[in-house]
Amino acid sequence: MRIKPRFALLAATVTLEPRLIERPGVMAPTLAPADWSDARVEAWLDWAEALPTDLPDGAAGLSEDHETWLEGAADRWAHRLAAWGRVRGLFTIAADAAAFAEELSAALLLGAAAPSAVLRDGIRPASTSEQTPSAAAFISLNEPGATRRLADLTAARRGERLAGRAAEALSDALQAVADAVDRCEGPREACADPGRNPALARAALTARRCGATDADIIRAAEGESPAIALPGLPVRAVKPVLAPRDSIASGGPEARAVGEAALEGDLALTFTPRDGEALADAQLEARAALHLPVLAALTGDTFDEALDDLVRLWVLALEIETAIGFCADAASARRREAARPIALGLSGLADWAVATKAEDATTLAASVGARVSAAAGAASSEIAARLGPCAEWDTAKDEAVDIALQRGQDASALTRHGRRHAAISLFVADAEIDLRLGASPFAPTDLFQTDDGETERRLRPALARAIARAGGDVEDAERRLFGRRTLMGAPGVNHSALRELGFTDVELEAVEDALAQTDRLSAVFAPPVLDAGFVGDVLGLSVEGGDDLLPRLGFDAAAIEAARAAAFGHPNLSGWEAAPEALRALLSCDPAVFEAGLRRAIEPFSDAPDATPDLIGWRAGALQAARALGQAARDGRRAVVLRRASPPADFRLDLIESDAPIQRRAEPEAKPVERVVEKVIERDRTRRKLPDRRKGYIQKAAVGGHKVYIHTGEYEDGELGEIFIDMHKEGAAFRSLMNNFAIAISIGLQYGVPLDEFVDAFVFTRFEPAGRVTGNDSIRSATSILDYIFRELGVSYLERQELANAEPEGNPDGLGAVTTNDAEPVPAARFISKGFARGAAPDNLVVVPFGRKAEAPRPTTPTEAVACPECGDFTLQNRGGGWVCNTCGAAPQMQG
Repeated sequence: MRIKPRFALLAATVTLEPRLIERPGVMAPTLAPADWSDARVEAWLDWAEALPTDLPDGAAGLSEDHETWLEGAADRWAHRLAAWGRVRGLFTIAADAAAFAEELSAALLLGAAAPSAVLRDGIRPASTSEQTPSAAAFISLNEPGATRRLADLTAARRGERLAGRAAEALSDALQAVADAVDRCEGPREACADPGRNPALARAALTARRCGATDADIIRAAEGESPAIALPGLPVRAVKPVLAPRDSIASGGPEARAVGEAALEGDLALTFTPRDGEALADAQLEARAALHLPVLAALTGDTFDEALDDLVRLWVLALEIETAIGFCADAASARRREAARPIALGLSGLADWAVATKAEDATTLAASVGARVSAAAGAASSEIAARLGPCAEWDTAKDEAVDIALQRGQDASALTRHGRRHAAISLFVADAEIDLRLGASPFAPTDLFQTDDGETERRLRPALARAIARAGGDVEDAERRLFGRRTLMGAPGVNHSALRELGFTDVELEAVEDALAQTDRLSAVFAPPVLDAGFVGDVLGLSVEGGDDLLPRLGFDAAAIEAARAAAFGHPNLSGWEAAPEALRALLSCDPAVFEAGLRRAIEPFSDAPDATPDLIGWRAGALQAARALGQAARDGRRAVVLRRASPPADFRLDLIESDAPIQRRAEPEAKPVERVVEKVIERDRTRRKLPDRRKGYIQKAAVGGHKVYIHTGEYEDGELGEIFIDMHKEGAAFRSLMNNFAIAISIGLQYGVPLDEFVDAFVFTRFEPAGRVTGNDSIRSATSILDYIFRELGVSYLERQELANAEPEGNPDGLGAVTTNDAEPVPAARFISKGFARGAAPDNLVVVPFGRKAEAPRPTTPTEAVACPECGDFTLQNRGGGWVCNTCGAAPQMQG
């Protein structure tokens, strides 16, 4: 078969550039078109890694002069198909095979088409020993026992879905059991006993509820790894179910059973045996997608002729792939050899139709579907004239001829030569193919990669061309979608309204700067964009009262939403006042509904029906599913696939969790044990702010030769509210770590964490620097910086003298030497900051030493040891005015 040269000439103009693409564990250099995104190149490299590399006997390898774009993968793939095509008899001379390979590789380079991934090994259709055609597998509700088979299929699919989640939950629960033992501090036998380890008891109860046996729990507690290999859900082809249309449309008894099965996914309701067979064979198809927008941009006025050539080229490629492609098992290989199904998807159909003539998009879709169907059928008949029709043709030819005539196609070649492929589909649902082609679901916006590698949003190019052609303002449409990123002149919340509330140029400038950095209006009107002092002093609001200040400033929800839309844009162009009249219907239509309408337009020209799932509510049951199927049947749909929508991301059931007490075997004579029931009181979790001008002290010391400065801040009542830690001549990383540690402690104190908790947590921690402490009169040694800091805080604020490990140099009141009754007063300037007091404290103020009652003189004790008259030991002690022996306990009556 001869191939007309067309795409190779266009591919010569493509600019290639070296790219560095991230691959697993390595950055791989490659050559790719300059306008491809990194994600697109990576998708092509993924496809290339999975390609088979076998060649027929005697076929030459790829010559060195071939292009090395995508590391030569595209050229090797095209060369392999050409070599096998010549062996299979499609090309009689080497030049035809070479031209085919060159055109096929050029189509990939241009981005005009892309094939699907194929199996790397398996069973070839022609290699099966048994060539008897097998029938397509689908469930017909007209057969006996079909309802039971459908119920079994539903139960199996539901079991697969729930089993994976249950296994994951069980794995997590057993891991929690192991963690409860590992985190326990104490003897191993006590930590592994649920009766003595409450955390383990709770984890074990949860694991039991998840299905673990007590033996599994014991083994996990004893250290056996609870890891479970979780197989992913299998990727299944759509399972067709054939049902009478009238019965489903009228809500017959079969409708509910089909609806329940359809909600588990991977099930398609069909109404004719031909559509059921076509969907059953869809998993065996050799697939490719034609990218209509790229082809239209490349060919211009010659689009129709170029489309015919592209379809013929890819029908040849898919025929070769059908013959040499691998199947998973012998039954699939036999069915593929008999029916030879192929699929040519129309990628970018919505973009092409909108960019060409948006107001007639449905008509354009129908015309291109008819053209692709006719061209593919003609190419299949041409191959059948050379190699013979498929084995299924004898049983399908009458119906195929009638369908061709209904489509308005020439059936002469079909009558003479038949067709090489029993079914040619125009639907390919493959996300990987779309990624390789740079296609995406139709929407007002799409993503693109900038020259510096960043991903940005833009108005969809096809929609922009349609708006410009209809006389609309493209820039105004972009402002409608992406917002103006300013509140100047915005409705609801604007500069004038904010100035009336006290905003100055400083705050308005901060707001305008923040609008370019975020997509949430609440984040703009909140610290740190607005100073906390401005919020409290000028606006009179508390920062802790909530993140969003606008409602508390008096703006209602409608005003806030209007300002948000003006600043950050709308999700679509449905309410755009300046929309061209010819595009209003398109812009107000849901993009998913618009694309579905285009698929309905090309469906009559496809041998296989559209199996794109229809979304149904996530809480829908069998009854709602049956109603949706009935409506589809009444609408004349050829096939219906239902899929539950995902539940809201923030949806959670409000459940009361209460752990039942663990049942333990009662001892025969167990005595009742009194339990202390603790009442849990929820504390107020609001933050207690420190005064702007606060008191405290600075303590300088050195731990192990490393200087440490502790600076405290106190509330009015003297309670500690913050600390600062400064280190001298330490590395930047260590100083920053200590600074942030101090901030974390301060925040905890201000939210009500008792200082005792911090002290108990950090004293006796051990790390360098450690050792001798100088400069502190109460602490002489510390095991770490943290040990020293929290010893100092415990002694100074909690009066925990047990943490002081040195006698104070003077009296604990800090007045110097040991206080006596005749100690001199000390000036108050030693304790009160002159700057903090701002002159409020008189200069003659003094601090008088604490008055203490003089202790009564204790009775003098004998200077010589006296023996106990009872036991003779010299262990007499004067207690309570009498003598008591510490050895025998006797209390002899002694004078003096």
